[in-house]
Amino acid sequence: MNRLALLTQALSSLQSWLNRFPGSDGGAAVQPGESGDADQLHRQPSSGEMETVLTELVRRLEGNYPFHSPVYAGQMLKPPHELAWLAHSLTMLINPNNHALDGGPPTSVMEKEVIPQFARMFGFTEPVLGHLTSSGTIANLEALWVARNVHPGKGIAFSDQAHYTHERMCSVLGIPSFKISTTPAGEWNLHELESIKDRVGTVVVTMGTTGAGRVEPLHELLPLFREMGLRVHLDAAYGGYFKLLEGTGAIDPLPWGWTGEADSLVIDPHKHGLQPYGCGCVLFRDPAVGRYYKHDSPYTYFSSDDLHLGEISLECSRAGAAAAGLWATLQVFGLEPMGRMGQVMQYCRKAAVRFADAAVATGRFVMLEAPELDIVVYAGVPEVGARTLRGVSAVSERVFRRGMERGADGVYVSLYTVPASQVLNVMPDLQPDAETVTVLRSVLMKPEHRDFVPELVRRLESLL
Repeated sequence: MNRLALLTQALSSLQSWLNRFPGSDGGAAVQPGESGDADQLHRQPSSGEMETVLTELVRRLEGNYPFHSPVYAGQMLKPPHELAWLAHSLTMLINPNNHALDGGPPTSVMEKEVIPQFARMFGFTEPVLGHLTSSGTIANLEALWVARNVHPGKGIAFSDQAHYTHERMCSVLGIPSFKISTTPAGEWNLHELESIKDRVGTVVVTMGTTGAGRVEPLHELLPLFREMGLRVHLDAAYGGYFKLLEGTGAIDPLPWGWTGEADSLVIDPHKHGLQPYGCGCVLFRDPAVGRYYKHDSPYTYFSSDDLHLGEISLECSRAGAAAAGLWATLQVFGLEPMGRMGQVMQYCRKAAVRFADAAVATGRFVMLEAPELDIVVYAGVPEVGARTLRGVSAVSERVFRRGMERGADGVYVSLYTVPASQVLNVMPDLQPDAETVTVLRSVLMKPEHRDFVPELVRRLESLL
């Protein structure tokens, strides 16, 4: 059954409930006023008008890059699963608001049902405090806001591989931020942290950096941070779903075995979790941090004595459709290591490994490091007359530009700036004529990438 048929069938089922109330025909029940002006004001758009607008919308949407296709291996863009899209679309007909139970009773319950599933996946002991957010940025903002309240006057530390959102959110919160340097291999300079530990309250560890997909060594870092008296927040916005591969041999299990010891954690279902954008999640191991959210509202929170999600969230209005999409997806895919979602992550991981092997086998590409998750960072080998670091950058920019120019016959990758030392580690014979180098980066986060790798590499090689 195609998506249109599924949506039509589900809409037909929902329509009987909608029809029990006035105005269930899309707004046609709005009565025009007495004057001609009011008639114009309340006149509903005709089918022809809407068709014209939608036709123009389709034309404009075709200006996107093909994010849905395996030829796109650039940024972290993954189409939602049909089930998530259908559940989200269907729920938007009602447009519930998960801020308070008054605004979305069923979708609020759905949200409360998915939070324990994530808690169990990461090894948190229940009960935990958590909720969905509109993004990983907002989820991280909440985690750092709680960190500020737990340790007033103290700052947040993170490595120079962490997402820029942490430095930005510290600025928003008015608290100090400390960026700890790392080696080319990603190892933290712990002497830097030791020298400022009295000024730090919480440390952020990234479980899957958005640049190279590195998993920071939580199993080594967390015990040291505890000895320093520091809280630990995990930014697993991008890499969190790889927890499902912990016991499969596909990834290094050691860092993932410690996730349940963290104080807070962020994951983005709208990255690997097959959801449309607008779906992040934050978890706190200690439910008592909910006291920092305490507030009241003169016109909400009256429909139930149960906890309203707005009482444990910095955001107010949030789309209940996001919770419905995630809830529906988890009904089918689950969060079990050997379940369907685990298989999706296996495909992504295998795609990265296969890509790295196939690209190197051509003799035209060099991996800067072995991929840890499903992000691959690599460089094209420059021609004999251009064996310089700048020559590598020129190759990268040429591949990037030519790949997009070929449209459906091309390939879409991204560019990534790295220190010169990283390239010289794998191509030591190059002339060091630059301090930084532009290399290529591919995110193989669609399950379809696994079987598309040979064609992907062939297309990339043709661009050289």
